[in-house]
Amino acid sequence: MSLPKRIVLIGPMGAGKSTIGRLLARELGYRFVDSDRLIEERCGANIPWIFDVEGEEGFRQREGAMLAELAEQEGVVVATGGGAVLKRDNHPHLKREAMVIYLKTSIEQQVERTRRDRNRPLLQNDDPEAVLRHLFSERDPLYNELADVVMFTDRKSPRLVVRQLINRISPKTPRHRRQVRKEGHKHA
Repeated sequence: MSLPKRIVLIGPMGAGKSTIGRLLARELGYRFVDSDRLIEERCGANIPWIFDVEGEEGFRQREGAMLAELAEQEGVVVATGGGAVLKRDNHPHLKREAMVIYLKTSIEQQVERTRRDRNRPLLQNDDPEAVLRHLFSERDPLYNELADVVMFTDRKSPRLVVRQLINRISPKTPRHRRQVRKEGHKHA
């Protein structure tokens, strides 16, 4: 089985897309791209500022353009923003010649992982848990619809999640091949 041209990580905020994405890319010998960070770099502004100035719709337009651009790249693991699945126009960009992995986590884990993060404009209110529950009910069906693989991340270390994903993607990763070659030289 050959590796997919691209791996796209989808899921809610706090699911571990960036952390797991970095580790997964290293394991596969791919480049890692966080679409939200790339948008910030290109704009010269952080996401809360973009939301303040352009609104969520302005941000979603930037996000769609970024996903279209990333859909042309190969050998990359892409961590998307939690709302990337909302616009149906993004779906072909997420799926094109890619394996889409839904990193699924509980609301409780999301609350724990995002409670101190001020870079999440949708959670800057009095009841972030209620917001997370609403977002989950709206987005979970879309995540499931797009996903080739669903991986639960609750109470798992990022390294364990990556090992489990590698086994689902392909046990013959570049690192695996290097290890086999090293072991082969030892026995020669």
